Amino acid sequence: MKVVEKFISINGEGTHAGELAVFIRFKGCNLNCSYCDTDWANEADCFHEEMSPEEIAEYVTDTGVTNVTLTGGEPLLQEEMPELLDELLCVKRGQSPLTHLRVEIETNGSIDISPFCAGHRPVFTLDYKLPSSGCESGMRVSNFKLLGADDTVKFVCGSEEDLIRAREITEEHGLIGRCNIYLSPVFGQIEPARIVDFMMAHGMNGVRLQLQLHKAIWHPEARGV
Repeated sequence: MKVVEKFISINGEGTHAGELAVFIRFKGCNLNCSYCDTDWANEADCFHEEMSPEEIAEYVTDTGVTNVTLTGGEPLLQEEMPELLDELLCVKRGQSPLTHLRVEIETNGSIDISPFCAGHRPVFTLDYKLPSSGCESGMRVSNFKLLGADDTVKFVCGSEEDLIRAREITEEHGLIGRCNIYLSPVFGQIEPARIVDFMMAHGMNGVRLQLQLHKAIWHPEARGV
């Protein structure tokens, strides 16, 4: 598996924001979003470390951190992802000193998640791409039906058009009450206050504004945090 980063930090986003997490970032993505903040990980000549699922699971176990985030790039492009999840979810089932592993996959919304939803499964953060990303046509909305209360849909918003579209998608697919929903600003493109104004104007109960903690704590372009 092509690993470009592995590190311990805090979760900067989501329902476990502020908690310690161990991150595994994989190389490569099938999309090219206009605002991508990890595009370096998608370059063909990006340095990476080849690691087996067993080696990654051993690294995770050795950290002693119980929140695990698999990210990218697009992690579901890794052919051995099923084997890695089996390794990590075996840890979750108690076959290791870490008996409370929470495994989260941050996916870009274009990959079918159904093969990863049988039995013991990870938590998904599904990043729906809005118009300003240039990649909305690649979204697989059938994934929404597979989400549950522990999963998240994240809308990264950079414009008024994005906010309108996020509201449409949320209502059209009945996401409120199905999963967690976050509106997150494209860093430097839209003021968070504008998102709050939109939420108030449209009575968006059950939706949360999300700011990226790691970009407030460290330099916005810092890696390994």
